Formats: sequence, C-alpha cells, structure tokens
Amino acid sequence: MPGPRGQVDRDQSAIRNYPLLLRRYGRLMEIISDVVSTHDLESLLRHIVDAAVELTECEAASLLLHDPKTQHLYFEAATGDTVEQLGRAAVPAENSIAGWVFIHRAPLLVNDALGDPRFFREVDLLTEFRTRSVLGVPLLHKGTPFGVIEAVNKKQGGFADDDVRILQTLAAQSAVAIENSRLFQQNDLIAEMVHEFRTPLAALTAATHLLQRPELPGDQRQNLGRTIYGEVRRLNEMATDFLELARLESGRVRFVREPVHLGGLVGEVLELVRLQAETEDVLLISDLDSTLAPVPGDRNRLKQLLLNLLTNAIKYNQRGGKVFIRLSRHDDRIELAVQDTGRGIPAESLPHIFERFYRVPEREGRGGGTGLGLAIAKRIVESHQGEIRVESEPGQGSTFTVSLPRTGLPTGDTRPPA
Repeated sequence: MPGPRGQVDRDQSAIRNYPLLLRRYGRLMEIISDVVSTHDLESLLRHIVDAAVELTECEAASLLLHDPKTQHLYFEAATGDTVEQLGRAAVPAENSIAGWVFIHRAPLLVNDALGDPRFFREVDLLTEFRTRSVLGVPLLHKGTPFGVIEAVNKKQGGFADDDVRILQTLAAQSAVAIENSRLFQQNDLIAEMVHEFRTPLAALTAATHLLQRPELPGDQRQNLGRTIYGEVRRLNEMATDFLELARLESGRVRFVREPVHLGGLVGEVLELVRLQAETEDVLLISDLDSTLAPVPGDRNRLKQLLLNLLTNAIKYNQRGGKVFIRLSRHDDRIELAVQDTGRGIPAESLPHIFERFYRVPEREGRGGGTGLGLAIAKRIVESHQGEIRVESEPGQGSTFTVSLPRTGLPTGDTRPPA
C-alpha cells in the first residue's frame, strides 16, 4: 500500500498537470464538434485517426472495422501510408490486441507490445513499422462493438489513464458519427434511386395499359413488348448497379490487396468484350507495355473497372469505329487509357460524368444505361489510391485515363515469425 509521501507526490503531480489536462479536454470538445459534422465516411475516418494522434500524443493511429462475414477486423483508416501498404489487411479477432479490445468491449493499454502474446506482428512486418506501445478502445453502437481505434507509440513515456479516458470519449462520439455517416449516405442514395426508378416504371405502366386495348394492332403489340422487355432489363441493371454502389459507398467492402499484372488482366477483359465489339463493328487495338511490374490491387475490382470502361467505349462508339487501349508507365504511376472514336461528350457534361445517375443527354437514345457505371468506376479507382479523368472532343471521341500507384506491395519475406 503506498505511503503518505507517495500519495502527496501523486496529488502534486495531478495539480501541476491539471492545466494541461484541461487544455486536452478543451481540444477534445473542439475535435468532437468537427467529427460529428462530417458526413463523408472516408474523410470522417481520416479525421478520427488524426484526432487520436493529437489527443494521445502518439506517433500513429489506426481505425479498424469488423466484418461479420469473415469475423476479422480490417484497417479502414490510419495515419501515414499504412492503409496503402496494407490494403485494408485483415487482423484476426483472436490473437491480436485489436481483437481482444473488440471481443471484450473494453479498452486495453499495452506499454510493451513486443512482450504481449496478443500482439499481431504481421502488421509491423508488412509496414516496416516498429510498435512499442498500444492503446486500443472499442467502437460501440448501442452496446455492440463494430470496430476499434488504436493509438500507437506514446511519444513521451507510456500511455496513462488520462489517455484511455480521452480516447474512449473520442471513440464514443466517433461511433455515433460513423453510423450517422452510413445512414446519411444510404438515405441520400436511396432517394436518388427512387427518383431514377420513376422513369422506367412510368414507361412500363403506360405500355401495360396500352396492351390491354383489344383494338391494338399486332405490330404495335410487338413494339410494346420490346419496350417492356427493355425497361425491365434496365430496371434490373439499375438495381444491380445501385446495390454495388451502395456497398462501395458504405465503406464495408473488403478490398483484397495482391500483385496484379495489368497487362494480363487487360488481355483477359479484351477477350470478354470481343464479341460485343464485333457485333457493333468496332475494332479493338491494344498497346500494352509488357515490361510493367505488378501493381497492388484487388484483381476482381480492377477487372470490373476495365469491363466498365471497355463496354462503354464500344457501346457509345460508331459502327466501323475503333477502341484503343494503352498501358504504360509514368514515373511512379501506371496509366491505363481507353480511347474511343465515338460522338464524344459535350463540354457541359464533362464535370458531371462521374456523378451517380448522370447520363449524357446526347447518348441517352443509344442504350440508355443506368448512370451508375462511371460512379462505380471512380469508387474502385479511389479505393486503389488512384485517379480517373476524362478528355473528350465532340465528334472525335473520348479518352478515359486511370492512374494507379506502382508501389505499395511488400518486398522480401513478409511471413510472421513462427
């Protein structure tokens, strides 16, 4: 039991540190105000980890969310380039500090990470970061855990009880903000979807009403049948694209990070769209740099991106037109360009081309489309820390260019120690 002198020392230390603690809690209130007013999920998560670093005075912080399907935690945000290096890598709920925090729904302070059997070493191996101390707190929604915030490496000394309390307060408000952000995005998207569904539903209503007229000629019945089929197909495509975009915007999609040979992937996608190109009398021409090293990414998502760009280039081309696919290296980036010789995009439409449900008016008569394909493509590119841009000249065609980072894959032996 500590003696009177030890208690006096602690009391005097608390008095000396009180002004500093007061300033930290004042800053916490300012940060919380900013956090709860942020509706964009990606921005919100970045804001939270930056706040965790500032408030606990540590070297780095990360935010992990739990996936009920895999029962793993995944990095969704981190200071520095940790997420880019890990690609939202999985952390097991068992045998990890974050997993312990999640399962026990309680904070955990570890000032000697290497000496703790729960420490998951693979993250340090993949990022070449050295973890000394960890403070983890759970993200709870109505008492149910859905993630973890971790502060790493206290800059001076070790994490203390004040750090625990401050990070818990940040986590409590962050949990509310994250759930609100998800609901905000979903409600916004649902409202847009319902609005967009009205047009094909109105066409179906009119067509079925006309079909009930007994005096309707046979050729008009056939035309109405084709109209119904086309609108039903369009509704199905729209629903599929809507669900895909909702998953991407929710922040819950798991992106695998692996070496992807883009040259081989482009060749594979070209074979998939070749029949469509032949049917539309469009010539496919590729110029691929065969010396390119793999890029870090999710192969299935990148394949989805390529299919979207190539099918659009064919669909909105002209008969006898051409589609050029180029893959090249530019400094620390890989660039993929898909160029068509179609009608092009009007200048006034270019700023809106990646907006969800936006369709170029001049293109509407040909194939319609859901207006979600390019929004999905943009989300996939951004999830790979890349950029997508478009250049177009009416009457000359359009070029969509995707730029992806070449680096980010771990080098050497990254297996955890036995």
